Amino acid sequence: MLLSLLLLADAVGGNCGKAPTQALANACAERGWQASDAAMAREWRATYAAMKARDANDKIRGGGLGYAAAALASQRAWLKLRDTQCVWEGGVYGGGSAQPLARFSCMERMTNERAQALRELRRN
Repeated sequence: MLLSLLLLADAVGGNCGKAPTQALANACAERGWQASDAAMAREWRATYAAMKARDANDKIRGGGLGYAAAALASQRAWLKLRDTQCVWEGGVYGGGSAQPLARFSCMERMTNERAQALRELRRN
């Protein structure tokens, strides 16, 4: 029992691979992705606002280069790529009980990478 509680505490702390059951590991991975998605959404809002401001402040090109429109199109395409890629990565487990863990882990990884890319776009 103590070992199960220690493993559960580790899983809740973000190390989903050490969860005592597959269902808990899957739930842990989903929570990790949701947290990453919320953080990425904050980055997206800030980046999109910065791109709109960049367009508004670009007087040389007569109204901007279209940074905001390009950012929006890019984000929509990226979301489709992430979701498709992660279904594919989860598919390695062929409908087995580890499939959600693989899919959510992929979504968390790719979402964290996108959040970083959005931050970098804002800085440039």
